Amino acid sequence: MAGILTCLWKYRNYIVIVLTPLLLLPLPLICPTSEAKCGYVIILMALYWCTECIPLAVTALLPVILFPMMGIMESNEVCIQYLKDSNMLFIGGLLVAIAVEHWNLHRRIALQVLLIVGVKPSLLMIGFMGTTAFLSMWISNTASTAMMLPIANAVLQQLCDTEANAEEREFNMAAANNGLDNQAFEMGDAKMSKELQSKENTINLDADKDDSNGKISSLEAQQRRLKTEQKYTKLTKGMSLSVCYAASIGGTATLTGTTPNVIMKGQIDELFPNNGGVINFASWFGFAFPNMVLMLALSWLWLQFMFLGFNLKSTFGCGTKKEGDREAFQVIKDEYKKLGRMSFAEGCVLTIFTLLVVLWFTREPGFIPGWATVLFNKDKTYVTDGTVAILMSALFFCIPSKLPRCCGRSEDGASSEAPAALLNWDVVHEKMPWNILLLLGGGFALAHGSEKSGLSLWLGESLIPLQSIPPFAISILLCLLVAMFTECSSNTATTTLFLPILASMATAIKIHPLYVMLPCTISASLAFMLPVATPPNAIAFSYGNLKVLDMAKAGFILNILGVITINIAINTWGVAMFNLNEFPSWANVTKTP
Repeated sequence: MAGILTCLWKYRNYIVIVLTPLLLLPLPLICPTSEAKCGYVIILMALYWCTECIPLAVTALLPVILFPMMGIMESNEVCIQYLKDSNMLFIGGLLVAIAVEHWNLHRRIALQVLLIVGVKPSLLMIGFMGTTAFLSMWISNTASTAMMLPIANAVLQQLCDTEANAEEREFNMAAANNGLDNQAFEMGDAKMSKELQSKENTINLDADKDDSNGKISSLEAQQRRLKTEQKYTKLTKGMSLSVCYAASIGGTATLTGTTPNVIMKGQIDELFPNNGGVINFASWFGFAFPNMVLMLALSWLWLQFMFLGFNLKSTFGCGTKKEGDREAFQVIKDEYKKLGRMSFAEGCVLTIFTLLVVLWFTREPGFIPGWATVLFNKDKTYVTDGTVAILMSALFFCIPSKLPRCCGRSEDGASSEAPAALLNWDVVHEKMPWNILLLLGGGFALAHGSEKSGLSLWLGESLIPLQSIPPFAISILLCLLVAMFTECSSNTATTTLFLPILASMATAIKIHPLYVMLPCTISASLAFMLPVATPPNAIAFSYGNLKVLDMAKAGFILNILGVITINIAINTWGVAMFNLNEFPSWANVTKTP
């Protein structure tokens, strides 16, 4: 029996691939409507995504096969969903991130921030969390975590070794002082020699006592060193968790920070085409950045309590400077020195990155007409955030990586060749996560198929009884559901599955779609409890000597805190920014096929 179960477990992916469509087949056969057929495709893809029996990107391609074969949409109409404006925005953002990583600009930024905040435990945690969150706003969460964790471990290891060595030196000095005292006692007045000889037995007993004290002192030194190592082991756990959590939290602050954000924009534009660009880079940042700062502060307080305690004098190091702090600070300083002076290429990447962010913010800021509105978008939205992203990222392939020198010579005296561009396609091809583009496209195809088949309308009518529940309660419950679901499924798949359903529900019960879609999108990034929930968690799990229970205890509270902060945000400045108290006219667009 055990052998059969082992065999089944080995072939579980193939079993799921074959059995799942067969077990679901009665749905379209018994109820051969467009809604049932589309529901069959969505359920099948959801199960494939949750079990990961085939790669996520391959599952995302299933609408290309099933929608035309089931008569839901023509093939041309399905395929065009896989490369939309949101995909271009994502590609542009990724190209910028690749350039920043390729020229090590993110490492320079991180080390510079750490040199500013110092190496006291609490300040160090703030420094690592703030730096990781900032980097994750622009580059991938995985890359920022993978870069920051080795630096954190090196600094903490230096602090631990220095403190242990200092305690050992103190112990040796104390032992030496005791030895000098004994020697002075033995070199007393000569007149005491007879008396000392007459007390030979007493001296022998004292010698035995000294040996015993030496053993006790040695044991005490070992215990102190062990206690120091345990303290830094706990601190390493806290620092590793703080970095991976900050990466996930930081990604929520910008529209291109993490994939669910881009999916949210794409779904809004797909399901509600007349929304007037309600979600753009500036509006997303205006809502999500304050929420990110609040979540980051609460996360730091919780991790501080769990792993450092609230002895602020010791953790902040108020008015104290130890040798260990100086040596750990030197580690960061040495790493920064290795980078050398900022190169021409780094300066160019930083300039393009800064220009991109400025153009995104000023394209359509909301409170005044943006440059795109004045110059291009007078009657239609011709220029979008995706246009800007591709424009600026294309410059990486046009600008040389070194300052051009017409009369430059190589070492052998021959004229030097022209320098390479800031980016080349080989680097992009290696680092670009092409599978995410297919995942985005699969989500847009599902959303369009739900609308065309009438499934969205059917879902909306089925969810009308939810009108009796207060909207804030609906938002909290849905955020908790999404946060729980994303622990065992990728945040991309979670967002792709939930957002069309949430849009249908919002339309049916006449609440603003953003009131539920926006908080649930951010909740999809609250994967804090399990190592397999998101790549940053897995990286931290391998670095920080963590147990699953450590991550589960810390992550459970952070999930609750995250849901609370998101709902505070949506019910305060979110209402003011997006006018969420009124049902918008552009949201009433669901039609029967």
